[in-house]
Amino acid sequence: MIGPGTGVRVYLACGVTDMRKGITGLAAAAQQVLKQNPASGAVFAFRGRRGDRIKLLFWDGQGFCLYYKVLEKGRFSWPSAAGGTALRLTSAQLAMLWEGIDWRRPAWSAPPARVV
Repeated sequence: MIGPGTGVRVYLACGVTDMRKGITGLAAAAQQVLKQNPASGAVFAFRGRRGDRIKLLFWDGQGFCLYYKVLEKGRFSWPSAAGGTALRLTSAQLAMLWEGIDWRRPAWSAPPARVV
C-alpha cells in the first residue's frame, strides 16, 4: 500500500461514518468527534454502515491523502463500540485491516505448506 510508513499512529473511528464525507468532512470528524489533530501525521480509519468500505485519511506534510477501499465480498473487521471513540492500532494491524483480514484474530487463510 502506498502511504504512511511503519511506526505511524493509527486511529480507528469506532461506530459508523457517513461515507459521503470527503477530506474536509473526515478531517472535521477527526478533530471534533475523535478529539485528534487531523494534520498530526496520524492515520484515521473510518468505516461505512454496510461494512464493506473504509476510508483512510492522513496528512503527508503537504496535504491530506484519502484512500478509499470497497471489498468485493466480505466485511471489514470493526469494533462495535459507540461512535465518537477512537481505537489505537499499530501499522501492522492497519495493513491487515486494509487487506480485509480480521486484525483482532489474525489467522492464516490457508495453512503454510509442510516442508519435509
